Amino acid sequence: MTLRITLATLFCSVFLTLRAEEPKHLHLFLLVGQSNMAGRGKVEPQDQKPHSRIWMLSKDDQWVPAVDPMHFDKTAAGVGLGRTFAIALAEKDPSIHIGLIPCAHGGSPIDSWQPGEFYKPTSGHPWDDAIRRAKLAMKAGTLKGILWHQGESDSKPELAPAYETKLHDLIVRFRKELNTPDVPFIAGQMGQFQERPWEEDKKQVDQAHRNLVTQVPFTGFANSDDLHHKGDQVHFDSASYRELGRRYAKEFLKVTGKEN
Repeated sequence: MTLRITLATLFCSVFLTLRAEEPKHLHLFLLVGQSNMAGRGKVEPQDQKPHSRIWMLSKDDQWVPAVDPMHFDKTAAGVGLGRTFAIALAEKDPSIHIGLIPCAHGGSPIDSWQPGEFYKPTSGHPWDDAIRRAKLAMKAGTLKGILWHQGESDSKPELAPAYETKLHDLIVRFRKELNTPDVPFIAGQMGQFQERPWEEDKKQVDQAHRNLVTQVPFTGFANSDDLHHKGDQVHFDSASYRELGRRYAKEFLKVTGKEN
């Protein structure tokens, strides 16, 4: 009996300690889009070093230290831009704790980011999954921004002309569904790789991203100038993902008036 009481007391003590350490009052950021948001870079030791004030919502909806790979859409998931984005903000403001919500789906066209849409390549529902996880995460903090990197799958003659309208609709829906009418939305530029020149379709999608800052309030655009691919002419390499994350952070600070 004494042993049972001791074990029960120990279990309760450990449980209460863990509960006390759960993150609260987080500055939350939703990571959405396709594979260049999920990240396909090679994971190195620096990418798996936890930061004491940066968390991520795991695949099973638990808050854990944010290390790469953060996404789980495909087995190819690796280094992305989310971690260095968060580190840049944490260094800018030592008082904040950050929670990242990974929700990207590799290869997903913007049409798959609609309520009820099932995306077979990742066996998921991009929109529904993101909304559910965002609302769950918001129990531990406040949504401060939405990071979007997507467009390659829509850079086709039959899809590109309608992309801008769909992108604007996507932003409206995110803000309405999450009850955050002024939440900043930062879009990243698709990879500009010399070995794979852009055709008119990709230029049109890129222009839709660029136009956000003048057409939609509280939006930003993070460029991909001088970044490199990992050898496949599609996905950035690890160093470029890290730099892109810092550029997203710079845009976010600009949109929120905290750049200086």
